[in-house]
Amino acid sequence: MHIVLLSGGSGKRLWPLSNEVRSKQFIKFFKQENGSYESMLQRVHRQIKKVDPDATITLATSKTQVSAIYNQLGKDVGISVEPCRRDTFPAIALAAAYMHDVQGVDEKEIVVVCPVDPYVDDEYFTMLEKVGKQAETGGANLVLLGIEPTYPSEKYGYIIPIDESRVSKVSTFTEKPDMATAETYIASGALWNAGVFAFRLGYLLDTAHRLIDFTDYHDLFEKYETLNKISFDYAVVEKESEILVMRYKGIWKDLGTWNTLSESMSEPIVGLGEMDESCEDVHIINELEIPILAMGLHDVIICASAEGILVSDREQSSHIKEYVESFKQPIMFAEKSWGSYRILDVGNESLTIKAILQAGKQMHYHNHERRDEVWTVINGKGIVVLDGVRQTVAAPEVISIKRGTKHTIIAETELTLIEVQHGKDITVEDKQKFPLP
Repeated sequence: MHIVLLSGGSGKRLWPLSNEVRSKQFIKFFKQENGSYESMLQRVHRQIKKVDPDATITLATSKTQVSAIYNQLGKDVGISVEPCRRDTFPAIALAAAYMHDVQGVDEKEIVVVCPVDPYVDDEYFTMLEKVGKQAETGGANLVLLGIEPTYPSEKYGYIIPIDESRVSKVSTFTEKPDMATAETYIASGALWNAGVFAFRLGYLLDTAHRLIDFTDYHDLFEKYETLNKISFDYAVVEKESEILVMRYKGIWKDLGTWNTLSESMSEPIVGLGEMDESCEDVHIINELEIPILAMGLHDVIICASAEGILVSDREQSSHIKEYVESFKQPIMFAEKSWGSYRILDVGNESLTIKAILQAGKQMHYHNHERRDEVWTVINGKGIVVLDGVRQTVAAPEVISIKRGTKHTIIAETELTLIEVQHGKDITVEDKQKFPLP
């Protein structure tokens, strides 16, 4: 099974845990049997491999999310990197070209595209296999997965099948309607569009070439910024006449807001938190190292992170995006391929960061032209490379790095350091990477 997981999102509806580089699929909410937590991305990847250990998985994502994907899944996963956001049709077209031209997937192979962030059980991924097999047997250019709706909603697209069969031809496919139309659709037997599409790779490549002028993956990548923003639904599905839909009645939830997400959490408190006995339907999610106490509250979400603090009525938490968009601040937490960092302090000409490197991982070998840095190792040991010279370091050593100096650190054990940046123009763009000597 060839799976393309669409991993997008701007990270605003689950603020303050999400941000521009840490969308909801990377946040570790779900408790496992061993007591650790996993993210939506890790959960979906694990579930796919449980159903089909030989499945090839390709992530279609923005370049800002690549480090987080490698951090959580390792490097044994394909990534089709979008140079910028252009909605789902360009993203799927680029992923298809990547699979064909870079990974060498044959045009006759079946590809199943699905979002990375639904909350589902293993039966859903068994259904993905069935959707793929249905596409393989022929009879339709596209096979969709339709969710049996539980209520009228303006958040989803709708698929209207011609009958109530388990597999049916599609009469109408439409994007998000108003509430009155949604009620009419459900009365006529419509299904929610799950964003799952199965097709032969060659079909999608032919469609992409018909709608976009490009030669191969590399050409499409270079032209990507010039493409029109358009969804796969509008560009392809609504114009395709040969479509089948398979019904799905199992667990499927779109955890796009704090309200819906909290309903699927296995415990009311994650992190340091307490609540008294009078609290009802209260959830505390705390990434800070200080406790939160809730008393006498009802139907409330409390969330604290390096990005900020949210205290909200459960229903009102669905409307935070417009407020978050007005906040102007640097990203305060991010996962990298080597570990993670958290900003501790922002000064006029300084930035203080706490970085944790995983054992065996290393930062890129790089330099900065407009800032100096001071590293203080507070836990663990590793190797620092300064202009090609290696030296062993361990807590509590201090390393001074002048601007222009090429540098990196390699963690021999898990390593924690405090990085203080000094300069009048501290930006993420002030970084040049080099091969490690």
